[in-house]
Parts: sequence; structure tokens; C-alpha cells
Amino acid sequence: MNTIGSGGSPVTPDVWESQEMRDALLNRDVSTVYRLLRRYGVSQRQIAAYTGQSQSEVSEILKGRQVMAYDVLARIADGLNIPRGYMGLAYDEATAVRVAVATDDSQAEEDESVKRRRFLAHAAAVTMGAAVFGADSGSWVQNPTQTPAPGRIGMTDVRQVEAATRALRALDFQYGGGFCRDAVVAQLSWGQQLLGACGSQPVKERLFVALADLQNLAGWTSFDVGLVDSARNHFAKALELAKQGNNDHLVANILYRMGRVYLHQEAPNDALKLFQLGQIAAQEAGSELAVAVLCANEAWAYALMGKADQAQKLLGRTKDEFARADVQNAEAWVRFFDENDLHAMIGTVYTVLAQRVDRKYTRFAIPAMTRAVESYGDEMTRNKAFNMTFLATDHLIEGDIDHGARIGRKAVELAEGLKSSRARDRMLPLKQETDKRRNNPDARDLSERIAKFIGV
Repeated sequence: MNTIGSGGSPVTPDVWESQEMRDALLNRDVSTVYRLLRRYGVSQRQIAAYTGQSQSEVSEILKGRQVMAYDVLARIADGLNIPRGYMGLAYDEATAVRVAVATDDSQAEEDESVKRRRFLAHAAAVTMGAAVFGADSGSWVQNPTQTPAPGRIGMTDVRQVEAATRALRALDFQYGGGFCRDAVVAQLSWGQQLLGACGSQPVKERLFVALADLQNLAGWTSFDVGLVDSARNHFAKALELAKQGNNDHLVANILYRMGRVYLHQEAPNDALKLFQLGQIAAQEAGSELAVAVLCANEAWAYALMGKADQAQKLLGRTKDEFARADVQNAEAWVRFFDENDLHAMIGTVYTVLAQRVDRKYTRFAIPAMTRAVESYGDEMTRNKAFNMTFLATDHLIEGDIDHGARIGRKAVELAEGLKSSRARDRMLPLKQETDKRRNNPDARDLSERIAKFIGV
């Protein structure tokens, strides 16, 4: 392996310790890393040789091209002899053994409804303040082999965990959980080592919250690739850490996300209970915006049950809470729920009601969902694909088959670029509607395209 500082290069390993370089590595800003190396006299040709890239690739990166692929980042780290932990890339064979939650096979024989009840009981105990830390919390709680930990940590170490989580979450939003789950688990392995280190009380409390959010992301990316048991494991641990960090905001977030897992599984009763627990935490945190998010998802659960009155009542409360919320100063996790997402949730609830209760609800679903779809940027590709699928379904139900099929094809195109099993699952209701209209060539063509995409 080439090593910076050898072969006549003036750059020595201590370069990676400078604050400017550490910040660039932490944010995986390869363009800045390369520019800093150029200051130390490392040529583009040398960088290309160390990293296995062409000089033209190095040149493009120096001009600002982002590097996001995990394997490329890992190759750059190894080629330049950068400590992988500095980039949140500590994933290797040992890491996999320590933290990759491999419980999906061992738990496969247990009935899913039993798992949901066990998680709900655990979530209720944590949310309501039961002393569960250090106790036998269930098979979802990880028990990784102990690894050497730093002797002492400060806020800089915690901020590294937070920054890595932000960067990885952005990748998840844009490309799906399959694109970054391994990196999230790797970062989690590195971050969990910090729990055994010494630090001041403020540092330790903030670390609990940072690791809770990282576990939360690990749960979400696991769910996105279809690893439900792994998702449940991560969410359970995230709940405990968030409670240890005295962060009701994050508790509400975690319960919201696990509720979404159960919505996806068509288990609205269990989802509703988690959303209601989350609403308690959101109210304790004093966040109207978080309450709005939980109420919107409760409305979705009621819609899946076919209970239109309750669903519309919860949508009304969602709008009221949103109108009272201080969006600009809300907690980071809930700031995603802006006016665009409000319309997306309204459209989602009415789409489900149109499918399950009465087609008349498309007149509310279509304008709300259209507004949401038109507002999503490239950084929200997955959400855009999901909501275009709903919008296409609405148009088919309403009888506008040509328009619905056209939107449906665009939704499939977006979904094909994602590494997300949810994207495939979300296509099933749309396929059901196209199958009802197979005498129409546009509907038939879309049905066949969806079938090819989802592999049925």
C-alpha cells in the first residue's frame, strides 16, 4: 500500500490531524482533502496513483465533484492511509462481527405479531420512564464484543458522530438505505466505543443523544432494505440511549419511525400505538411540530383501518399543530416536516381512503399530492418516487388512465435509481390499480413495467 509521506512526498501522517483536514474528512469532503494535499506538494498524479483513480477523476474532484460511493471512499482512505474512523468508514470484517445485527434469521421463526407486541411493551416502558437500562431488554438489544475505547472524550468527538450521521442521512434520503447502511453500521461501531470513555456529564449526555440518533438511522436504513428485525433492534437501542440523554424530541422521532415500519407491514393498530406513545414524548418536549408529525401518521393508520372520520379528524389536528409550530427553531429531526411534507401526508391519507373507503377522496388527494411532488428536489428522490406512486394511483382511481400511467412511469424511473426495497413495495397498490384496467394499453404497459421492476 502506498503511504503518504513515503516516496519523497513531503506529507506525513500527522497531516490528517490538522483541524482543517479533520473537518474535511469528517464531512467526506474529498475535494477539500485533495486541495489540502496539493498544498503539501502532492501532485494530482500521485493522488491518482495512491487512490487508484485516473488523473481526470482527480481533476474533477478537485473542481468540486462529490464522492459519495462507499467503495470509492474506502479505496481513497486506504490508498492515502487515512484512518478509516476519521471518515466514518470503520467497516471491516471485525466490525461486521461486532455490530452488524444479524438477528433476522434467528428471529424469523417468531411470529411477527409477537415481535410487535414485545417491542411495544419495551417502547412503553422506556417512554414512560421505566428503569430498563442495563437490564435484559430483549433480544433486540445488541451485545457486541467489547473493544478498546478511547480514554477520554470531549465535545469534538461527539460532534464527529453528529456530523457523520447528518452526512449519512442525506445519502439515505437521496439514494436509499441500501446505499449507505453498511457505512452507518460501521460508524456505529466506532461511535459505540466512546461509551466506555471518560468525559464530563454534558459530553456524556450529548453522546447518548448522538449515538441514539445514529442507532435511529441504522434502524431506518435497515427498514429501507427490508431488514425489519434489524431495524427493530436498532430502534430499541436508540430509545434507551435517547432516554438516557433526556431527549424527548428524539424519543418521539424514534417511535414515529418504528410506527412507520408497522404501517408498511399493514399493521395499523400496532403503528397507531407507537404513534400515540410518540405523541406523549412530543408533548413532553413541547414541540407542536413533532406533535403534528405524529398526528399525521395517526391519520394514516386510521385510513389504513378504513376509518375515514378519525383520519380526517387527525388531519385537522395536524394542520392546527403545524400552524402553531415554530418551524424555523424546531429540533433538527422534525424540521423536514415543512409545508410540502404536510401536503404529502394529506395526499397520502386521502389516497389510502380513496383506495379503501370511497374513490371520492381522490379530489382531496390529487391537489395535495401534486403540490408535494412538484416541490421535491433531487435531494429527496425517494420521497418524490413514493408520492408520485400515490399520485399515479389517484389518477387511475379517478379514471384518468393516460395521465396516471404517465406519472406512474416516471415514478418507476425514479425508483429504479434507488437502493430501497420500500420503493418496490410501494409499487404494489399502483400495480393493483393497473391490473384492474389491463384492457387499456397504457395501464397494461405500466403494469408490466412495475412487474419487471419488483420481480413478480
